[in-house]
Amino acid sequence: MKYGESAFDILYLIFAVAVGLSILCRRRDTVGRLMGSAVLILGIGDAFHLVPRVLNYFVDADFTAWLGIGKLVTSITMTVFYLLLYRLWLRVYDERENRTLSAVVYALTAVRVLLCLLPQNNWLGNESAVLWGVVRNVPFVALGCVVVWLYFQKRTAIRTLSPVWLLVTLSFLFYIPVAVAAGIVPLLGMLMLPKTVCYMILIWIFRKYAFEPEREA
Repeated sequence: MKYGESAFDILYLIFAVAVGLSILCRRRDTVGRLMGSAVLILGIGDAFHLVPRVLNYFVDADFTAWLGIGKLVTSITMTVFYLLLYRLWLRVYDERENRTLSAVVYALTAVRVLLCLLPQNNWLGNESAVLWGVVRNVPFVALGCVVVWLYFQKRTAIRTLSPVWLLVTLSFLFYIPVAVAAGIVPLLGMLMLPKTVCYMILIWIFRKYAFEPEREA
């Protein structure tokens, strides 16, 4: 199990970073910068958690603190990732920015980051109370719902990007049980694998769009 999971994690990280860099190099416009940055932040952020996880399988050392810090970094970078998806939605579909909507998105982002930085998370011990796991994820899920709603509205506008809302929805459905109850039921951690698959498909979709952009229907 450790070999298969480790190989999968490493391939995912290489894939995400490589695609993010390739988009940034290929597309120098605003859409390219947003899309490439989102993918790169996703990969680099996950590396802070997945690299210590892989090392923990093969190195005889205590990685508890590193795993916890990795979760903290990933929690923040994932939040930034969804903020960038919102900005990307505005640019790709040439939408006029709604100040109220943007205020909600930025407020949810700020609250989520602030909650992640509070000491109650006990990141260094790599464990926190179930209640606190729920609290810090409320604004994150709300942010995800906003992104899903926006991309769902435009699902028929650009064929390449039509599955984005569904992939984000699935990723949250896989993520929520892990974030809330994996400390009680460790087996739930396996749901991170299909969650990562959703992100890999999403990354591939972004790559396809970045290299072969489509106009709105």
